[in-house]
Amino acid sequence: MSQPALPAWARTMREIFRAETISQFVLYGNIRDLVEHGREGGPVFLPLRRYLAEVLFEPFETVLFYDRGRGIRVARGADRFQKFLQGFDRFNGTRFSADSGASTDPSRSLELPGLLPRAPDQALELIDRFLGSVASAPRADEAAAGPARGAVGAAVVIDYANYIVPRGDSAYLSASSANLIKILHWSDDPGIAGANIATVLLSDSLLDLNASLVDGDTVAKIAVALPVQEEIESFVRALTAREPDFKALSEVDETVLAGKLVGLSRVDVKNLILRALRNREPLTLKYLSRVKKETIEKEAQDKLEFVESRRTLDDVAGHAEAKAWLRDDAKLLRKGAVSALPMGYLVTGRIGTGKTYLIECFAGECGVPFVALKNFRDKWVGATEGNLEKVFSILHALGQVVVFVDEADQFAGRRGGGDGDSGLSGRIYGMLAREMADTGNRGKILWIFATSRPDLLEVDLKRQGRLDVHIPLFPPQDAKGRKELFLAMARKLKVDVAETDVPDVASGRPISGNELEGLLVRAVRAFELQEGAAKRPLSEVLKETAAGFRPSAHTAQLELMDLLAVRECTDDLFLPPKYRDMNPADVEKRIAALQLGRE
Repeated sequence: MSQPALPAWARTMREIFRAETISQFVLYGNIRDLVEHGREGGPVFLPLRRYLAEVLFEPFETVLFYDRGRGIRVARGADRFQKFLQGFDRFNGTRFSADSGASTDPSRSLELPGLLPRAPDQALELIDRFLGSVASAPRADEAAAGPARGAVGAAVVIDYANYIVPRGDSAYLSASSANLIKILHWSDDPGIAGANIATVLLSDSLLDLNASLVDGDTVAKIAVALPVQEEIESFVRALTAREPDFKALSEVDETVLAGKLVGLSRVDVKNLILRALRNREPLTLKYLSRVKKETIEKEAQDKLEFVESRRTLDDVAGHAEAKAWLRDDAKLLRKGAVSALPMGYLVTGRIGTGKTYLIECFAGECGVPFVALKNFRDKWVGATEGNLEKVFSILHALGQVVVFVDEADQFAGRRGGGDGDSGLSGRIYGMLAREMADTGNRGKILWIFATSRPDLLEVDLKRQGRLDVHIPLFPPQDAKGRKELFLAMARKLKVDVAETDVPDVASGRPISGNELEGLLVRAVRAFELQEGAAKRPLSEVLKETAAGFRPSAHTAQLELMDLLAVRECTDDLFLPPKYRDMNPADVEKRIAALQLGRE
């Protein structure tokens, strides 16, 4: 009878162990989820720890679990462990075996009560001695290799390992240094590596663990990914088969339902579906969208925000070339023409040119999940990197997603790190750069960075192959453009303004949408404050307000933002004639003068 297929992470782990070169593993990521295991009569879904004990470590005679909260537990081989404790007691004068029961039931972990230590230094010392006894015992079959040697050897699983060997400078972690040394010893001791012994550390984030473990070449780091659509569908079918109300309450079948739940863990899928069915709430597309959004944003600890835009690029005033380009790419995205899509966009331009609004309207045309990356920086050591790691895992699980990073110059970090941030800025930069340059993500994760100061972004981060298309946005260049933008602002504010009533504002000077919106709000304010019967019409109030309007006084800074956008532009078609015909050397010269404060 053929063996059931292993998930990718378990297959990788087994292949590495069978090579007998590495015997210590760090499993991180989606480790608090259920794992599918094929059995006669249909698949079952086991918690990861139970899956390790019953499936992956089934060839081992003894399987131990340890965490700081519950101490040492035996999932398999309690009799053997009991004999070890008895020998340990006789030699050391302890009484660990006196209160420890024995269990031959591998379906549950046996918690050992009484005097067995729970503190890491004592518990790991006891486990270390046990592994030493296993390593020194004669093999049952010296000719066999790896797990095929039979029911011998031992596996040890350290759960919540980040609380035992946390990230930090070893000089300030003296209390955990001995624990770290013991665990590293299990990974680099040839006697243990060749004795059919496997040690596993479980941590939600790889970056929460001590760097000696993460960076060591004797430890295999394996990510447990969120389930893909096919895996979710298998789980949904098994789950709903036991729910008689599913067919009546769900407006979609299992395949469509699974597609809508991509990006969630199996535990989250179960909670979402049963929450509806047990409360007799219809499983509508609207319900699925709302609850999935809530679940993923909570899972990402509010570092991601789903953008559900009702607008399209038709709602954007001006920027004709940018709209045409983005609309074509939205078609390619929906079509799945991966090789024709860029890895990402850099949208630049002075403040108020509608960068964020343009992307919000683009979101309404994409037809794929669209998320905004929020402030992922954290004050706690290692937390920022952990936040990014979690965000990346969710993005990969979504299958196809557009990621928007507003004010990107504030988030993206610096290659050499920032002053006084202990290298955090450099680590952020490195993580983003690696993720954005992964060509396997082309057509799956589309990055959009927006900033008015692209000069503050690292050159390597905005290069071709990461942010391929640089789209500059500019204020309207003529009266017609200003009128079109003014009417767009009026529609946004739900103010009824006729085309003939649009005042000519700041003729001959660039003016952005935020300034026109401010002017319009002030005019409406003056109109609404009128009392009595002799109210002037809005058109007259608009004209008066426009006559007293003063454009932004920060002309040098705004001009700098315009020219930085010109410099970054990757295609002439995005540039107005005024800038298209400028000599690049003249652009650089003017930028240098503005940055030095010279006019």
